[in-house]
Amino acid sequence: MTEFISLMDIDDESTGGGDTSKPVSTPIINNPKNVATAKAAPWVEKYRPQSLADVAAHRDIVDTIDRLTNENRLPHLLLYGPPGTGKTSTILAVARKLYGAQFHNMILELNASDDRGIDVVRQQIQDFASTQSFSFGAKASVKLVLLDEADAMTKDAQFALRRVIEKYTKNTRFALIGNNVNKIIPALQSRCTRFRFAPLDSVHVTERLKHVIKAEGLDVSENGLAALVRLSNGDMRKALNILQSTHMASQKITEEEVYLCTGNPLPKDIEKISHALLNESFSKSFKEISDMKGRKGLALIDIVREVTMFVFKIKMPAKVRVQLINDLADIEYRLTFGCNDKLQLGSLIASFTKARSSLVAAA
Repeated sequence: MTEFISLMDIDDESTGGGDTSKPVSTPIINNPKNVATAKAAPWVEKYRPQSLADVAAHRDIVDTIDRLTNENRLPHLLLYGPPGTGKTSTILAVARKLYGAQFHNMILELNASDDRGIDVVRQQIQDFASTQSFSFGAKASVKLVLLDEADAMTKDAQFALRRVIEKYTKNTRFALIGNNVNKIIPALQSRCTRFRFAPLDSVHVTERLKHVIKAEGLDVSENGLAALVRLSNGDMRKALNILQSTHMASQKITEEEVYLCTGNPLPKDIEKISHALLNESFSKSFKEISDMKGRKGLALIDIVREVTMFVFKIKMPAKVRVQLINDLADIEYRLTFGCNDKLQLGSLIASFTKARSSLVAAA
């Protein structure tokens, strides 16, 4: 039976009319013709790992996938975890290793911005998976379907995908990526090898940031770097975006510049607010915090989150701490629904006033 070649396997004129001696896709930073483009490119894409060796963390997962790739035993994959932890970068690095110059011809990449209803699964994905493809010298003849943010797919589409995965396993591998694994149906989970990408360790974030700082020739102070790592919360994408934004606003990147650029309250501001909450009267605390909010443009929800972290650090009876944390959680919940800031600020101060009374009673 004659083998069919999908439309994705046919090079257009822009790739040199089928000349496989030239790479189809060259990273922006390594292509001298694209210097102007490289300067304008977001650093998240400019410094995206191009190989598995460049992935910043999760070496155990990356080494396992690398070994499976080398042995040509790559299973269907399900990578899940918080954003900015290297899930998409890992799969793209695997694809580059497998297909080399034919990288774009051998994968079908869909994310949440694409229409991925049941019709797409039945037509576009099934058409791509069902057609045989010449490897053109690539290491593996299997094709790869990459479904980014798979947890956003409808349940009907996921059920339809279940059968497609089973039917075309011989010549296609599926890689599902998502933040919340609970939104992916169990039938799909059971057909894939699961890997959880945890938030990046501060050491790995610092290491990668230093690499970017050196490559870009930036002037970053030690406390500025520490602030970047602290605000990223293990999200490498967020760390690079904050670094680039701060660099655009200021040539010297310090802790204060980082916090001003992101709009987060400075640690010294949180100390002042916490001191007022724990020591001043209701009316004086309300006035001081309101003035600081207006003067520095702080959001109350950010203040509540930072003050909560401060409460974990200070010494107080467990019963008082539990009640205070519970009250702060309720305030944050109400703020996410757009409740009045002044009322919630009053509630915040009232919670601390009640905690102070409990502390006096316990003493």
